[in-house]
Amino acid sequence: MDAFGVSVCKGLSCKKLTIKRCLIVGAWFGVFQALMPLIGYFLGAQLEACITAIDHWIAFGLLLLIGANMIREALGKESTEEIDGSISFHTMLLLAIATSIDALAVGITFAFLQVHILSAVCFIGCVTFVISAFGVWIGNLCGDKYKKAATITGGAILILIGTKILLEHLGIF
Repeated sequence: MDAFGVSVCKGLSCKKLTIKRCLIVGAWFGVFQALMPLIGYFLGAQLEACITAIDHWIAFGLLLLIGANMIREALGKESTEEIDGSISFHTMLLLAIATSIDALAVGITFAFLQVHILSAVCFIGCVTFVISAFGVWIGNLCGDKYKKAATITGGAILILIGTKILLEHLGIF
């Protein structure tokens, strides 16, 4: 669902939606949502304390920075320039990591439960790909009419997702 929320934000921030853009965003999130549990699975129980001790802080920090930047750009001077709808390597890498880093712990859990890891990560990756590609499309439909408000809302959603991740791992929420 984190990847879906960020995908909606990506759709909000682009003027012209293409199938290629939906597929690129879906692929980034699908691959990382599948890759992180796979990495966690192979890391195993010996690293569980190290990973779970910091994953929520990393996700929170990245989502806070990205969300705050979206809000800053939306509240800045009006321009005809597009709010950052970039799907560049650097942008998508940060977003993909931020939305999937907590899946490392899921992979570690998979190792304890003796889950068939290839089936699990293929399913996770495919479902995430589909909902993320769809999220870009939904975001773009809303963004045409409500661009400024939608961008502020999208930035706030990213910050809230990061805060939720942090609070869950700290046991507050």
